Amino acid sequence: MRKIVIPTDFSETSINAIEYALELFKYEKCEFIIMNAFADEVYENTMEMCKEDFEEFKDAYQRNVDKTLQKEIATMLGRSPNPKHTYTYEARFGTLVDETNHIVDRDNIDIVIMGTKGGTNDNNITFGSNTLQVIKYVQCPVLAVPVSYHGATPKNILFPTDYMLPFKRRELKLLSTLAKGFVATIHMLFITEFNGLSHRQQNNKSYVHSCFEDNETSFLKTPGKDITKGVNKVLRENDFDMLVMVNQRHSYLENILYRSTIEKIGIEINIPFLVLQNLYR
Repeated sequence: MRKIVIPTDFSETSINAIEYALELFKYEKCEFIIMNAFADEVYENTMEMCKEDFEEFKDAYQRNVDKTLQKEIATMLGRSPNPKHTYTYEARFGTLVDETNHIVDRDNIDIVIMGTKGGTNDNNITFGSNTLQVIKYVQCPVLAVPVSYHGATPKNILFPTDYMLPFKRRELKLLSTLAKGFVATIHMLFITEFNGLSHRQQNNKSYVHSCFEDNETSFLKTPGKDITKGVNKVLRENDFDMLVMVNQRHSYLENILYRSTIEKIGIEINIPFLVLQNLYR
C-alpha cells in the first residue's frame, strides 16, 4: 500500500494539492494522512498569556483543527469515493518539518504532497517558506503542486540529470509506477558542454535505464553549461506535465535550494514538481 502525507493549511493551494494527489494515485491502493502542524499559530497568539491560559488556548485550537481536518476528509470522500483509498488525519503541535519527518519515519511514508506556496499570493516567489523547508529537510520524495495547475495527470515527465550522482531504487520505482499508470513518457534531459559521458555517468545512465525498463523513455541532450537556462528553455518549448529532480548533497538542486535568494531559484515551475530525496533516511 502506498503511504502518502499531505500537509495542509486549509488554503486553496492545499485543497488543489489534495485533489491532484487523489487523481494521481487513483489506480493505486493508498493511505492518505492529512496533517496540520499548528505550533506556530498557537505561539503567535499566546505571547502574553500565562501558562494556564496557554494550555487552554492550545487545546481549543487543536479541537478546531481536528474538526477542520475531519471536514476536509469528508470533502475528499465526496470528491473521490475510491475504494482503494483510506484517509486518516493528524493535528500535531509542532513545526511543519519536524512533524512531517516524524510521520515519514514512523510510517515509512512514500511521498509528501503539498502546494507550492500555501496561503501566500505572492507571484514573485517559486515556493512558500513552508514548502521550501519541507523540500530541503524532509527525507522523503516531495511533490509540490502549483495552485494554478489544474492540468491532467502526467503524460510527459521531464527529468533533468547530469548522471553524476547515484540514484535510489525505491524513489525511481515510485516515478516508474506513476508514469506506467498513465502511460507517461519519462524524458531524461542531460545538459552538458561536453560531447561524451564519463564511465561514472555511463554506469548511472545504465542503472536509470534498468529501473525504467517498463516505461516509455527518451534520452535528451542539449548543449550548454547553465542548467537553469537549459531546463527553462526545454520547459518553455515543450508540453510537460511534471518536472522531476534529485536533491542530494553537492547536487545542482541542493545548490539552488540553499541560495540566500531562494525565493527566486530561477527555474520556471508552473507544473507539479517532484523532488526525489537522495539523502540519508
